[in-house]
Amino acid sequence: MTQYPRDMTGYGATPPAANWPNGAKIAVQIVLNYEEGGENNILHGDAASEAFLSEITGAQPWPGQRHWNMETIYEYGSRAGFWRIHRMLSDLPITVYGVTSALARAPEQVAAMKASGWEIASHGLKWIEHKDMSEEEERETIAEAIRLHTEVTGEAPRGWYTGRCSNNTVRLAAEVGQFAYVADSYADDLPYWMQFDGRDQLIVPYTMDCNDMRFAIQAGFTSGDQFETYLKDSFDVLYEEGCAGAPKMLSIGLHCRLIGRPGRAAALRRALEHFKSHEGVWFATRLEIAEHWAKENPPMHRTRPSDMDRETFVAEFGGIFEHSPWIAEGAYELEFGQTHDTAAGVHQLLARVFRSAPEDKRLGVLTAHPDLAGKLAEAKRLTAESTAEQASVGLDSLTDEERATLTEMNETYTGKFGFPFIIAVRDNTKASIIEAFRRRIDNDRATEFAEACRQVERIAELRLQEKLGK
Repeated sequence: MTQYPRDMTGYGATPPAANWPNGAKIAVQIVLNYEEGGENNILHGDAASEAFLSEITGAQPWPGQRHWNMETIYEYGSRAGFWRIHRMLSDLPITVYGVTSALARAPEQVAAMKASGWEIASHGLKWIEHKDMSEEEERETIAEAIRLHTEVTGEAPRGWYTGRCSNNTVRLAAEVGQFAYVADSYADDLPYWMQFDGRDQLIVPYTMDCNDMRFAIQAGFTSGDQFETYLKDSFDVLYEEGCAGAPKMLSIGLHCRLIGRPGRAAALRRALEHFKSHEGVWFATRLEIAEHWAKENPPMHRTRPSDMDRETFVAEFGGIFEHSPWIAEGAYELEFGQTHDTAAGVHQLLARVFRSAPEDKRLGVLTAHPDLAGKLAEAKRLTAESTAEQASVGLDSLTDEERATLTEMNETYTGKFGFPFIIAVRDNTKASIIEAFRRRIDNDRATEFAEACRQVERIAELRLQEKLGK
């Protein structure tokens, strides 16, 4: 594997401006999962009963049998839990993740969702695992979910969330071409773009932590106040970041059969009161967030290092380490991908090759560097990068005295160490360069070789930042 498919970098330290409406400090997005009637059940043509996210600790599927207790726990969600939460949230913009076959068995609930103006996104055809489906089977399942959703609700879904997804799910959902967002991700506090076969797809990440599902798993929430505290703490941190100029999105996941229980619903009510007590809070559906993000931060198309073929990569980065294209050639053979599509990412690849090279190869990189304000500079034979770097601190406009001093130090230094004096000039001034020159000339060779190598890496880093941005 030479292309690592995961993006471990994302927005890094400088996420884009969310610019939430009216200067909001935080976007709060609440999802109500409607799954009751779409879960595993032999009545639905499944091989066994449901075993996931219920009050039954350690539940196991019952192959070929209905599970009365499991079924009635789910029925609580549709019969009682939904209505309790609907009364509590009816005045807020909510996104429903609706399992299509469950929606088809819930005419009154769907009518209530629509009357409240809630967004109804697709949660798949059935609330079952997709991981073992063939690609074609999953593609057909997604298509049928869209068809039935449109038939049941009167509108095609604009958002998609499978939940129990496969590695193909997001690509297959993007392939459909009609979703304003796909939510099968937990990778960020902000939406982000992905591209599949030339098609841009907005991802609006969901949550597993601010999620009442943790009432139904081991090491999860056992009482309502734990959930309440966790929601409040999450809100407070994100709100503080928003007040500091970096607004984010808080996603909250709810399930009718879980949060709909009275003892848990009370905790949700208290958390909502906490959110509403703050100014600058934008309650929004996921579709509203997606449409806002697409307007404020549309997809940016550029040639990324991970998209380059070997020849292009070497042409682009072969001069970052002075006259040493072999470093870029070696870097291209390392495992890299989108997570390296930054100055820091490409620098890490190049530096790994340089650091692992034998001493004679690294010495070759050092000797490829020109003297400071030396003969090559006078003859205007420096690389464009070196010319700009030396000019940035005035080494192209020395007095006769300064030039004589540097010439003498260059000759002494090179005679002692066998390579030219190297320093990242953009980190320095003309005075600090001369001071470092005088100080470093007294080092032993091993110490100075190591320092020269560090300076070469820093020069490469600065060149990449100029080329790719920080």
